[in-house]
Amino acid sequence: MDAARPYTLIAELTYRCPLGCPYCSNPLDLRARSRATTELTTDEWCRAFEDAASLGVMQLHLTGGEPLARKDLEALVAKARALDLYVNLITSGVPLTRERLTRLAQAGLDAIQLSVQDVDAARSDRIAGIACFDEKMEVAALVRELGLPLTLNVVLHRDNIDRVPEIVAMGERLGAHRVELANVQYLGWALANRDALLPSEAQIAKARAAAAEAKARLEGKIEVLFVLADHYATYPRACMDGWARRFVHMIPDGTVLPCHAAMSIPQLVFESVRDRSLVDIWRDSPGMNAFRGDAWMSDPCRSCSRKSIDFGGCRCQAFALTGDASATDPACSLSPLHEMVEEARAVAADDSRARRYLYRGRENGSK
Repeated sequence: MDAARPYTLIAELTYRCPLGCPYCSNPLDLRARSRATTELTTDEWCRAFEDAASLGVMQLHLTGGEPLARKDLEALVAKARALDLYVNLITSGVPLTRERLTRLAQAGLDAIQLSVQDVDAARSDRIAGIACFDEKMEVAALVRELGLPLTLNVVLHRDNIDRVPEIVAMGERLGAHRVELANVQYLGWALANRDALLPSEAQIAKARAAAAEAKARLEGKIEVLFVLADHYATYPRACMDGWARRFVHMIPDGTVLPCHAAMSIPQLVFESVRDRSLVDIWRDSPGMNAFRGDAWMSDPCRSCSRKSIDFGGCRCQAFALTGDASATDPACSLSPLHEMVEEARAVAADDSRARRYLYRGRENGSK
């Protein structure tokens, strides 16, 4: 099957992270996987970057876990810059000193996306699981001091979505070039915590209006992006711009995926760059080819006029909710299983329910 040229490589350098967010994208079986996983070496990542550049990739997102946990991060940035890749660091900012940020900038880092959990220390630290808000504010100031473009990323959920105006104001104070208001994607730990995290429809509507107002007010100054939760969309987003079309994702052991959650689909076979080149895996790999095109689709997707727009929605979400990765994404209003999402909305609308976070086998109180 012909594969389109990827334009972005998302390099998940490590699963290690000091934070404990209840919507974490790390695998649910992280402890077992961490024991069995050996992270790629510096040389192995560098070879993967070379392959990515030869495929036509133009930008590289260095992420995790927390990519700052890699002692060779500066070397990886320098290699990517030598390949003329645009290098973006996606980080919690913990821990990041002035000295290390300066070294990363000198190595060729182009931009930083800093995650913050809420607008003040008490709320933000409770979500993160550690006291780190003040450190994040210091990091944001350092980023701007060094002249690097700053994206402020705040994952939206039930406990912070009512503060969208305050979040945008924080982005203004910090001198962010971009404020990304991304509603939780309910996979992995976020799905396990969906009852506690999913906002109500009224909350979504209020936040969406606040984001639209901020976007218009700040046009030409700060880009404001609001990513709607799939559970409240009429039609699903084109997840990752379609399965293995434009994005290629690599996890710490070198396994190549169409997105970070694809390993959750057990019947798919994915390959590692330790066994085969990234070029060959991208062009002809069973896992990457599984949902390319539309031959895999059944109705209503197969006969839908939107199949070349949203590509059937999120395959990982379809599997997580139905057990069938080829099913129509239940987030789609046309799905015969859409009631699964409607039931979750009904739970979100019930303010009388007790809600608690679950993270890696531990609980901490939510409201």
